Amino acid sequence: MLQCQRKSPKVADSSMRVCALLWFIVLAVNGFAPALAAAAASPPVHEYRLDNGMRVFVREDHRAPVVVSMVWYVVGSVDELNGTTGVSHALEHMMFKGTERIPNGEFSRRIARAGGRDNAFTSRDYTAYFQTLHRDHLPLALEMEADRMANLILSKDEFGKELRVVMEERRWRTDDRPDSLMYEGLMATALLSHPYRQPVIGWMNDLKNMQVEDARNWYRQWYAPNNAILVVVGDVGGEEVHELARKYFGGIAARELPARGKFAESEQRGPRRITIKAPSELPSLLMAYRVPKLEDPEKDWEPFALDVLEGVLDGHDGARLQAALVRGSRLAAAAGAGYQGVGRGPGTFLLSATPSEGKTVEELEQALKAEVRRIAAEGVREDELARVKAQVVAAQVYARDSMFAQARQIGSLEAIGLSHRLIDRQVERLREVTAEQVQQVAQRYFNDDALTVAVLRPQPLSGKRPPSPPSGLRH
Repeated sequence: MLQCQRKSPKVADSSMRVCALLWFIVLAVNGFAPALAAAAASPPVHEYRLDNGMRVFVREDHRAPVVVSMVWYVVGSVDELNGTTGVSHALEHMMFKGTERIPNGEFSRRIARAGGRDNAFTSRDYTAYFQTLHRDHLPLALEMEADRMANLILSKDEFGKELRVVMEERRWRTDDRPDSLMYEGLMATALLSHPYRQPVIGWMNDLKNMQVEDARNWYRQWYAPNNAILVVVGDVGGEEVHELARKYFGGIAARELPARGKFAESEQRGPRRITIKAPSELPSLLMAYRVPKLEDPEKDWEPFALDVLEGVLDGHDGARLQAALVRGSRLAAAAGAGYQGVGRGPGTFLLSATPSEGKTVEELEQALKAEVRRIAAEGVREDELARVKAQVVAAQVYARDSMFAQARQIGSLEAIGLSHRLIDRQVERLREVTAEQVQQVAQRYFNDDALTVAVLRPQPLSGKRPPSPPSGLRH
């Protein structure tokens, strides 16, 4: 979906959050959406570029003496080739294995001794490393990040150990989880050539045959300052961070980056289906439609209409899928929708459901299609639009409660080639979406020729206890 998450965050003072959300909805329904948009406007972001090409973004947030520091590398599974899928994620694990100055594992220990915490994540489009700590220790985080950007040690023995952890992680996160197997199979079927068809963690056969030289080459190719973004949010000033960035990263030379592959998925010319058999108590259904992604936030309107359509179908307890399929006909024990429209690859709109006892996935598939057809034929109500738009603004306000959420919003948009200014602009664009536009995208894109369906056929459960997370798993 378009960057913001509409579902209410899980927080300790949940009653206050619910009241706040209801207040936003009441205001929106009564025509005060412009005031909400003004309330959701984000604090300014200071922008800099070092001489070596590294970009720096700083948002000041002085509510507590804390900072979140994130270094983003514009490389992910979308850049990988067949045979080395999962190398971006494997290298992420190796980034904690040390340099000549900082021994293996010492990075995280030093952050912890400073009262902070750190971690990392890899996606289809980027890889990011982050720390949350007291503002006085920001130099420590930046110094160590700069060191491992330029001086990482990649030994054969350590790589072999970490690769075994990654393979166990794949078994735990994917092979032993029917819903993950379904999604993996769905994407590999829906896309025939684009790298988005590959799992971020990699195919198991590629992991088994991966060599340390694969990770070394990936590090040399992509881990350069001119392919990196530093985002800092917290109790700091823009110029202060700029000076620290120049001090620690400015001496690292830029490198020529490899040419990025220009992948274009061919037009889908008919429905595609895949059946997954895995131990499970219940069958399940996952449907993917090929839809547009966001490319030009000022000109494109369909991605914003699709985002609103997601909210109409699955944005809250009274959304259509819940009302019609879970509480109404009781065909489904659960049902949901999700728009994946921001990224370096093609856009996808997902519908999912688990049938109630005695019901079938075939019945559910027809019921899900019928709900979208109803919107295509009859449109959506103004109160539905108002609710979705109010939730978008509320989500933006909630995101400002978290320095990490703010930093992640900025970094993820910049890493895929969009501007962090979209964070606020998307609220305005979503408010501009009309009922007619939502109806138009429902009519235009939800046809069987653009549909891929994955069905989980449950197999007998083994009776074994679910496996524990693998030792060494960081996230």
